[in-house]
Amino acid sequence: MLRKICYFIFVFCLLAALKTTFVSAQAKYSIKEMTPAVTQALENRKARYEELKGLKAKGTVGENNQGYVEVLVSDEAANVLADAENLDRKTIYVTIAEQNDLTNALGTIESVFAQVQRDKAEAGEKIQDESGTWGTK
Repeated sequence: MLRKICYFIFVFCLLAALKTTFVSAQAKYSIKEMTPAVTQALENRKARYEELKGLKAKGTVGENNQGYVEVLVSDEAANVLADAENLDRKTIYVTIAEQNDLTNALGTIESVFAQVQRDKAEAGEKIQDESGTWGTK
């Protein structure tokens, strides 16, 4: 019985610590104020979401390890879409850095969001791991 109680306390403390870490990281990389540039970037991303999703499903583009979309085959339309998406992502990342006093941590912010994109990727989509190796989720 004592072992079960100790185990319960351990699990509770572990979950509390993880939640605190998650909330801390989420707060560290958040948008504090919705600027017109960020609002526009988010609207742009929403408007191109379905087309980008289709290109990901075909393997034309993938999520790289720097938080951006990368074109994996020669496709001019995909290049245009990826450039626009990456410009909007950069706007968001830079805003997060500026609003959270992390201007020297842009690379870290990009890496954090790259992991988020890898986690959100659907089965069959191309993703690049931290070491630079491309694979299929």
